[in-house]
Amino acid sequence: MPYDRQVTDILDSRVAPGDIHSETARAPDALAAHVSTGGVKLSVRSTRKHPVTTPSFLDLGVPAPIASALDKNGKTSPFPIQRDTLPDTLAGRDVLGRGRTGSGKTIAFGIPLVANLAKDADRKRTPHRPRGIVLAPTRELVTQIAETIKMLADPVGVRVTTIFGGVPQRRQEAVLERGVDIVVAAPGRLDDLMRQRLVSLDDVEITVLDEADHMADMGFLPVVTRILNATPKQGQRMLFSATLDNGVDNVVKKYLHNPVMHSVDSAESPVPQLTHHIFEVTDKTEKDALIEALASGTSRRIFFTRMKHQAKRLAKHLTARGIPAVELQGNLSQNARDRNLAEFVTGKAKVLVATDVAARGVHVDGVDLVVHVDPPVEHKAYLHRSGRTARAGNEGDVVTLVLPEQRGEMRQISRAAKIQATPHRVRLDDPEVTALIGEVAPKVDPRETERARAAAQATQQRAAGHSAPGEGKSQGANARRKRSRGGRGRGQGAAGGSQQQGGGQRRQQGSGAGRSRGA
Repeated sequence: MPYDRQVTDILDSRVAPGDIHSETARAPDALAAHVSTGGVKLSVRSTRKHPVTTPSFLDLGVPAPIASALDKNGKTSPFPIQRDTLPDTLAGRDVLGRGRTGSGKTIAFGIPLVANLAKDADRKRTPHRPRGIVLAPTRELVTQIAETIKMLADPVGVRVTTIFGGVPQRRQEAVLERGVDIVVAAPGRLDDLMRQRLVSLDDVEITVLDEADHMADMGFLPVVTRILNATPKQGQRMLFSATLDNGVDNVVKKYLHNPVMHSVDSAESPVPQLTHHIFEVTDKTEKDALIEALASGTSRRIFFTRMKHQAKRLAKHLTARGIPAVELQGNLSQNARDRNLAEFVTGKAKVLVATDVAARGVHVDGVDLVVHVDPPVEHKAYLHRSGRTARAGNEGDVVTLVLPEQRGEMRQISRAAKIQATPHRVRLDDPEVTALIGEVAPKVDPRETERARAAAQATQQRAAGHSAPGEGKSQGANARRKRSRGGRGRGQGAAGGSQQQGGGQRRQQGSGAGRSRGA
């Protein structure tokens, strides 16, 4: 393959080969280039396709305590995105990383974040002034990133906390008062705390933006820009994004200094470990029977719907049929989201029914099957949904159910996503279907499922009842404004709902059938 074609393959489709100027490669297995795309100049490095010896984390310069923590957690060999970025990030370079969900990005930026801050871990922490921040689009992703970073940080004495909306603010204030090194945050709540002068970013040395394209899709780039403006210009910055559209390229241009770009397995290309299936169905009855069959296995599986009410209805239907299923959609309270995710992660429910936006950032290992109940609206959503399986080098299957009137749009999605799958009809007893189902799980009495969920909710409520005075209410600026209006939502009467801003999501709930924004 020609040199400029190899480099071009790792870039956004808008970059022409003529914009690429070669420079001396820094290693035999590397390609290096200077690239100009939309006014953003990048140093680009990619990995050749031929096999190379995989270095260890220690070989890449990872401090021994962090490498040991990785080893104890089963992370013995670096993934490509980690292997390629670590020499630059550990050296303090600004980095733009592009890779699909499940490629190992969290550890790729978590290691340099912790290692570089650990050099001064003995210095006294200043209240309300963290030295590193990570921004992510959703509360669930914030929590999962923090868990991974904490695993790396504990052995070297670096303290980590989370900040996101939808939960009482008082506890977050208390942790900031004690002093922390790293804050993993959703943009909305962090911006709120900054406005209240409860957190200062003047001491931030390292800033990470994860899933910047998803933050752009959700309309949070203006908030992200305010946060970045509050950090010192000379600090190290790392940005991870699947694409450079929707304003992400402007963030790169303005806030990253001479960044090195690393692209491994572009998020807009199909995952090699994924097997795609397109099942054509004639009507809703045939489709519903196939959905129930595909949901009946013993392994974890995620079903995606376009609409929130579809997710709610399908989860309720499957549970009533003896297949414990939980929903994840934007009308749920934070407590309900937490309970449902916990039920899915622990295996009490093998099926998660989700909408696109609500599932962003939900990274659960061991998902063997993803089912698109309907084709998504565009190919990027198809690839992102499908990325819930075949994570971290594992294999997985993706099924799309297509009604006659949806065949045209599915053909367009298949072409744009570059997937190889032939649409065809199937019966419930076809070997292809039975292989996807796998071992059939025993049916569970729906009454037992509901009793267990009621008990989990009661336990959660009792735990919340032990909060300190004032912790039962959000202390954010939005919450105070609502309470000053007598609890009324914007533009609603006394019987109306309230509007609450969480980190990465906004939702409006009425006393009954309130309108909701987002998924």
